[in-house]
Amino acid sequence: MAFGLRFYIVVFFLYLFLPLIVMAAATFNDSRFPTITPWDGTTLRWFGELWADGGMWQALSNSLLVATGVLCLAVPIGISSALFLNTVSSRAKPFIYALILSPLLTPGVIIGISTLIFWRQFGVSGGIFLTVLGQATFIAAYVMLMVMARLQRFDRTMERAALDLGASQWQMFRRILLPYLKPAILSAAVIAFLQSFENYNTTLFVVGYDTTLTVYIASKVRTGLTPAVNALGLVLILITVAFAVIYEVKRRREQASLARLSRQ
Repeated sequence: MAFGLRFYIVVFFLYLFLPLIVMAAATFNDSRFPTITPWDGTTLRWFGELWADGGMWQALSNSLLVATGVLCLAVPIGISSALFLNTVSSRAKPFIYALILSPLLTPGVIIGISTLIFWRQFGVSGGIFLTVLGQATFIAAYVMLMVMARLQRFDRTMERAALDLGASQWQMFRRILLPYLKPAILSAAVIAFLQSFENYNTTLFVVGYDTTLTVYIASKVRTGLTPAVNALGLVLILITVAFAVIYEVKRRREQASLARLSRQ
């Protein structure tokens, strides 16, 4: 049993990380194709090609702009939806819940086309603004699910006690409920940002003449990819790992500080 578990873990991590290792290795191959076979020599020129690719940097900046806009729109909507559903006790709650989750079950192509057709009636054509609206339509549902999962473990007696002691609804939310929801909100914000950054199906139909990173890479697949894309992927992976390490170090320091305070 122990051997089978170890074997499964090894295969699982190989399945996760082997493609990333191959992609990173191809960044240093002198071949003009993103591959490791045949190995034509070790080079760093693809990082220079990446730096000189203005179209890719523009697409990356557009993706970051869209993801930030989606974050600012989807997180408040998701939190509000979760708080609203947490207070609803009527028979309409399952219907409202299903209605809010329905964008998750709708193909991204349908969301993109319907968003474009609807907003064109008001003179709004495709672009960054419409991309933010289209993506936020379904990403807000992810935020709602994560916040609701946290709310289900919330002790409502703390809320009633604060109100009985004279706190207003806003004071109760700001000092009790919001700090309790903070871990779920931060996690939902990260998920919302990543979901927006890597989205393609919806973005393709609403981005218009602007280009996000996923759309740009997809167009390069048709015209010919170079290892400059691998270089960008390696840079993004290193940035992600750096943020993860910083977060983990900070979390462990906070836990150590709380442990020292509890022993005093």
